[in-house]
Amino acid sequence: MRIDIPQEPPRRRDGDERVAPQPGERSNSRKVPDNPILHRLKSLEVKDADSRHTRPRAKRPREVGARDVPRERRRPEPSADPRRPARTSSDIVGLELRPEEKQLLSEAGRFRVVRVADLRETLYNGKSRPLENDLRYLRDKGLVETSQVNLRRDGSRRTIERVEVVTLTQDGRRLLLKQGDLPKDQRLYAGLVKPREVEHDSHIYRAYQKEAEKIGEKGGTNLRVKLDFEIKSQVQKAIYAERKADPSRDMAEIKREVAERLELPFVDGKIQIPDARIEYDLPRDVEQTVDADDRSRTGHEDIEVLTAAYHAGHLRSKGQAGFRNYASAADRATITSKIEDEHYPLGDILEL
Repeated sequence: MRIDIPQEPPRRRDGDERVAPQPGERSNSRKVPDNPILHRLKSLEVKDADSRHTRPRAKRPREVGARDVPRERRRPEPSADPRRPARTSSDIVGLELRPEEKQLLSEAGRFRVVRVADLRETLYNGKSRPLENDLRYLRDKGLVETSQVNLRRDGSRRTIERVEVVTLTQDGRRLLLKQGDLPKDQRLYAGLVKPREVEHDSHIYRAYQKEAEKIGEKGGTNLRVKLDFEIKSQVQKAIYAERKADPSRDMAEIKREVAERLELPFVDGKIQIPDARIEYDLPRDVEQTVDADDRSRTGHEDIEVLTAAYHAGHLRSKGQAGFRNYASAADRATITSKIEDEHYPLGDILEL
């Protein structure tokens, strides 16, 4: 005979873990309510933590008669590249420059790239120490950059010759535009665009100095410079506008009309663009082009820098264009030998 004896549920002993109830059985354990004091303390801690982020800081009382002490000026952050100057965004705020420093920035911005040797002769009367000090100061402020450039190797030089050139930075360009000490409609450039043409482009400033002296002798003032970048942009915009107005027009006719409007020579079906155009104002007693807008008498001179790298056809076009052609003493002999048998003479080649 079999008798089923009910078994008691296991009881918890001291030190033993609570035994889970069997399936289908109801647990006799009761949930212990939270301590109201602990619950209140936790709520106060959470409320205090939230108020720390939103609570405004109390201002410290200032002593009567206390003077405002200026904060220490932020120092420039060192650059990883030793060729790059240490710069901060606040270096040009309220910056006061000497007249020579302003002129240096202006020349570098108008011509994009200028040789240090030319600046020493034109702005500093051949003195190297003041120029070096100004360049160091402007580099530290992040307004200019200097670079060493290798000159062209054409076989005439036994060793590689290097020259130092100056270019404007974007901060330097913004500073010049903000000061407003430039002639009207004068464009400024920053950085190098064509490093391979630095040797040629750096000679434009020297040619400008020679032409500016002649313009000053006949009473020209308020000189403005347009580089080939700006002139090409004007030509392309004018051609685009004419083609958009009448797509059926002949391209040669459009180019001829645009060249005549911009006072540029039209040779062999092409618009000849100089390296730079110098625009200036003339006194009333000098007969020259009259501007219809302000009735002022204006004039211009187109200058071109020739190098030994120019081929004969290019030299012939420049000769027919009637530009004021300049070349270095080393390149004049090579250029003359290339065009001596040409039907169109190049004319006088002025020495840089």
